[in-house]
Amino acid sequence: MRKHTLLLIGLFLVTFQCMNAQGSPDYTGGLKFNLNEDGLKYLRVISWAQVQGNYNLDDTFDANGNENSPFNFTLRRARVLMFAQINEDFLILTHFGLNSLTSATLSPTGKGDGSQLFFHDVWAQYNLGANHTVGGGLHYFNGISRSNNQSTLNTMTMDNHRQSWATLGLTDQFARHLGVFAKGNFDKLQYRVAINDASASSLDGRTAVAGGAAVYNGRASLGSKAAGKIYAGYFDYHFLDQESNFLPYKVGTYLGGKKVFNVGAGFFLHPKGSVIDNGSATAPALEGEDVSIFAVDAFYDAPLGEDGSALTAYVVFQSSDYGKNYLFSAYGTGSMFYGHVGYVFKGDTAKTRFQPYVSYGAHSYDAVSDNRNTLGIGINAFMSGHNSKLTLEYKNENFGAIDSNIISLQAMIYL
Repeated sequence: MRKHTLLLIGLFLVTFQCMNAQGSPDYTGGLKFNLNEDGLKYLRVISWAQVQGNYNLDDTFDANGNENSPFNFTLRRARVLMFAQINEDFLILTHFGLNSLTSATLSPTGKGDGSQLFFHDVWAQYNLGANHTVGGGLHYFNGISRSNNQSTLNTMTMDNHRQSWATLGLTDQFARHLGVFAKGNFDKLQYRVAINDASASSLDGRTAVAGGAAVYNGRASLGSKAAGKIYAGYFDYHFLDQESNFLPYKVGTYLGGKKVFNVGAGFFLHPKGSVIDNGSATAPALEGEDVSIFAVDAFYDAPLGEDGSALTAYVVFQSSDYGKNYLFSAYGTGSMFYGHVGYVFKGDTAKTRFQPYVSYGAHSYDAVSDNRNTLGIGINAFMSGHNSKLTLEYKNENFGAIDSNIISLQAMIYL
C-alpha cells in the first residue's frame, strides 16, 4: 500500500480524534428564523460543505504526457439552501452553490466557469389541503427512483450512484428541470409527478452519424414542439414509518432514527428526446427516438434492538432506453442493478457512531458487450449525525479498458 493511501487513513483517524474531542451540537434542521409568534411565517437556512482528498491508485497522464499527481483535493460541494413559508399554504425555496472545484477548475480571480455559483433549485409551491401540493420553477421533484431524488446531505455512501442520476446534464441543469410538479400522498402511498421543459443544451453535443447510434439532443435538433417536453413521476408505498415529502430530497440513511420500509417505482419519458440519422453522409435524415426510463426500488432503514445499532439497505433495478445503441459517458441504453447496505455499530446515539458499508452496481449496454461494474467499500464516522461526518471509501470502476481505483476521504459539515 502506497504512502498516500496510508496518509489518507491517518488523516481519517487524526481528524476524527480532533473533531471528536471538540464535540459539536446536534443541529437537526438548519437555522430557523420565525417571523411571527406562532412560527407559521419563517425563513430556514441550511448550509453545507464537503471537502475531499482523493488518491488514485492508478498512474494517469495529462494531455502533454506528464504524469498526474495521484493525490489531489476537491471541494466536492459548497451549498446554501433557503426556504421561506409565507403562511401554511405558500412556500418558496432557493438553493445555490458549486460542485467539484479542483485545481484544474480554479481560476486566478474566481471568475472561471468552475468557480461560479449557480442556482440548483428555485421553486414556489402552493398546498391543496393537508396532503397535496402543486408548484413550479427549477425543481428536483424527479421521477425514476429514490436515488434519482437523493439528498446530498445524508447519503450513506460517499456520493450518489452516478448512473442513478439518469439525465444529469442531458436534459436538465444538474439534475433539475424547469417545469411544474405535483406531490402528496394517499394514506401510505406518496407520489410526485412533473411536466418539464427539456433543456435546449446538452452535455451530449455529438452529431448523429448516418447508420450510427442515437444522440441525445432531440430538443436542439428537432425543435421544442417536437421534442421539448418531459414527463416524470415516482411513487412509493410506506409500509412502516412515514417519511416526510415536504422537500424532494430523499434521505440516504436515518441511522436507525426511523423504522422505514418503502417500495417504489418511477418513470421518465421524453418523446423524440434522442435522434438517429437514417439518411446518408451526403443527405442526412434525422428522426426522433423516444427516451424512456423505468425503475423499481426498495429502501429499508431500522434500528436493531435498543443498543443503537441499525441497518440501512437499498436496491434498485433500472431499465433505460435512450435510443438505438445509445452510449455516452455513464449513460446507455440497457439495464442497471445497484444496491448498498450499511450497518451502524451499537453505541450511545449521542456520541460518535461508525457505519461501515458496501455498494455494488452492474450495468449492461446494448451498444457494447462489456458491462460497467462499480464497487464501493467505506466507513462513516458520525460525530453529530450527518451534521459532522467523515467518510473513507475505496471505489473501483471496471468497464472495458477502464479499471479505476480511488481511495477518498471526505469531511462534511452542515448547519
